[in-house]
Amino acid sequence: MLDSLADYPRWLVVACGTIVVAAAIWVLMKLLKWTLWLLLFAVLAIGLGTAAWLMFR
Repeated sequence: MLDSLADYPRWLVVACGTIVVAAAIWVLMKLLKWTLWLLLFAVLAIGLGTAAWLMFR
């Protein structure tokens, strides 16, 4: 794998690697954002559901 990269200029390999890593970080940030929103709604639903259940019990 690395031997095939030896044919390219070093600056091009570094630039492409930087773009790939930046894109991966961006995707991870989006996944983390959606995960946190889902966790927030789950906590709210469970907490409010438990409070309602205890109030009408």
